[in-house]
Amino acid sequence: MTDIPTLANFIDNAFVAADASAETLAVTTPHTGAVIAHVPLSPASAVDAAVASAKQAFDAWSQQTLKTRASTLLRLLVVLQAHASELAQLIVREHGKTLAEAHGDVAKGLETLEYAVGLPQLCSGHAQQVSGGVSCRDERVALGVVCGIVPFNFPLMVPFWTIPLALGMGNTYVLKPSEKCPLTMLRVAELAGQVLPPGVLNLVNGGQRVAEMLVDHADTRAVAFVGSSAVARMVHVRASVAGKRVVALGGAKNHLVALPDCDVEMAARDIVVSFTGCAGQRCMAASVLLVVGEQPELLRRVVERARQLMPGTTEPQAMGPVIDQAAFDRITSAIEHAETADHAEVLLDGRRTASFLEKRRDTGGFWLGPTVLLHRAAGDQAVRQEVFGPVLSVLQCRDLDHALAVENSSAYGNAACVYTRQGALAEYFERRVGAAMVGVNVGVPVPREPFSFGGTKDSRFGYGDITGDAALDFFSFRRKVTTKWGEPSEKSWMH
Repeated sequence: MTDIPTLANFIDNAFVAADASAETLAVTTPHTGAVIAHVPLSPASAVDAAVASAKQAFDAWSQQTLKTRASTLLRLLVVLQAHASELAQLIVREHGKTLAEAHGDVAKGLETLEYAVGLPQLCSGHAQQVSGGVSCRDERVALGVVCGIVPFNFPLMVPFWTIPLALGMGNTYVLKPSEKCPLTMLRVAELAGQVLPPGVLNLVNGGQRVAEMLVDHADTRAVAFVGSSAVARMVHVRASVAGKRVVALGGAKNHLVALPDCDVEMAARDIVVSFTGCAGQRCMAASVLLVVGEQPELLRRVVERARQLMPGTTEPQAMGPVIDQAAFDRITSAIEHAETADHAEVLLDGRRTASFLEKRRDTGGFWLGPTVLLHRAAGDQAVRQEVFGPVLSVLQCRDLDHALAVENSSAYGNAACVYTRQGALAEYFERRVGAAMVGVNVGVPVPREPFSFGGTKDSRFGYGDITGDAALDFFSFRRKVTTKWGEPSEKSWMH
């Protein structure tokens, strides 16, 4: 029998074994439910050691030129690209994504690293003679030790929303990966240790208590969090009270509006990809379809396409399992509530799809098929609350204004999409929708660099967005330097 490893932390470019007395949690593979590792709930001493290492490394790292740091990040990019397949396989194993989705997770993370390599061209300061003999310039200055707290749903991409830009701007970093999916980033940290100086990137395993210790630590200057809205709000308050810069991204309830003139085949394809991709476990999934007018053919095609998906990892029509038993139970409970309490019509029932039932029975994994629900009211629980699984709620709307009213009534403000052939209707939608990321004939409207990622309302708390040009401001402050040289003058700086 193969021994199940207890994971180490990665501090000062070395693995540091967990204390023998430390409590651990099981890391399971969603395909079978088998335990593949134990993750330690690190004590305060481990958090202190990681932050101390990052603090020790900060002066030397931040004093390097931006060009030198960018060159180091380029070498890191080369190393990670060489191990992309290995990292994708780790994501498949610990998260349950299909192989194609796992490669996408890696590729999207490395895109942010590519963007960070270009920081010398993006971070020029300003200089101007502001009065007689007096000049002023500004420059970006690193904050110090940054901590990142991330969810399970994108084991590499979400940490890399912040790590490359934080490091590129001269900060050092302590990451707490998700206790459900720590293996990928632990391997990334090990690979990064081949390139980065000791202490620049550290990783501490744990759960809620480790996250709280990082937020509260006297030597962390900024907090980047991604998770549920309830926790994001608490992190924002806790970090703000401590005087720290914080961006905390929360949950989502994204709406996709299908107008009567939409391309039915394109819309149906994109809708299914959006709500079933990564088993619906992503904050940009379209979880509510607002159908304007009677469009029976669109609904028929959505159900037909979703029904074609099969449980698996590498097949062209594959969909992976959800992350764990708790997620499976929560999602199926939401479906049950929609059916029995809200009297939604179940157009496709992933709980009873034969192929997923068989896979779940044969493997013991957390396999749940796509589900499509036709609702009667916008107030139904599954229409309003985040399900975070392969579930699509459908609501019929009288017209575009009705659909916009439903979307704008949501507590969340991450993404909204419209499918139409008319530019005027698309512009009408863009101007009136409440979400911060908008798609036109795009089912997953994730902005690409240099544009920034972030929602509004209960989908984001704190300072700005988390990627792109907004991140350059988040991970630095502006130092303003005013100078006067030359002959003595009676003029003051005001002239």
